[in-house]
Amino acid sequence: MNFLTGQILAFEKPLGMTSFGLVAKVRWLLTRRMGGKKIKVGHAGTLDPLASGVMIICTGRATKQIEQLQAGVKEYIATLRLGATTPSFDLEHDIDATFPTAHITEAAVRQVLTQFIGEIMQVPPAFSACKVDGKRAYDLARKGKDVELKAKPLRIDEIELLRCELGHEEHPQITIRVICSKGTYIRALARDIGQALKSGAHLTALRRTRVGSYGEETCFTLENFEKWLEGIEVETDLPRN
Repeated sequence: MNFLTGQILAFEKPLGMTSFGLVAKVRWLLTRRMGGKKIKVGHAGTLDPLASGVMIICTGRATKQIEQLQAGVKEYIATLRLGATTPSFDLEHDIDATFPTAHITEAAVRQVLTQFIGEIMQVPPAFSACKVDGKRAYDLARKGKDVELKAKPLRIDEIELLRCELGHEEHPQITIRVICSKGTYIRALARDIGQALKSGAHLTALRRTRVGSYGEETCFTLENFEKWLEGIEVETDLPRN
């Protein structure tokens, strides 16, 4: 197999690992297997450290396809805690505000979810990689500076309510499956769902289950990728024309 001519590989990004960290590990494994030969490696779509699931990694000349792969439809499974927000709208930060939830019913949840299906405008979260005057928004936010981001157009094809657990007054939560376009922030969707319910919300779990035609069943883990590499023939030069 020639990773220099280019391969497109689906990986399971572990919870807690950065997208950069996964790319760096894959690059290191490939370089070692290729006897120290340098190789270009990139990913088609970032996942937050607190998210797990499908991440596409391209090698060699296949990195030219990253933009095309990023444009693919994404599928996520997300769990939202209702009645509380955090600055990042996930578990990276502690809860900064709480809101009433007694008025929320399953019928209300189902009705609100329909409001986000189709072409919508979404303001990215302050703790994101979006740039403000050339600087990453999360760098500014972590320094305590106010971050104003403009709403961006995106498309949500489907939102399915998988679980609705409203009986626990302290920690009511819902789990949803979302099929959406490139550029969708599920953390921002959680924020907006909370607001639409006249309450608050933040993510407590997020998993990406599909990117384009690549699903969970196609993914390598780092462990089985390393073993797979050991068992295949790997070319270390580009073929001559």
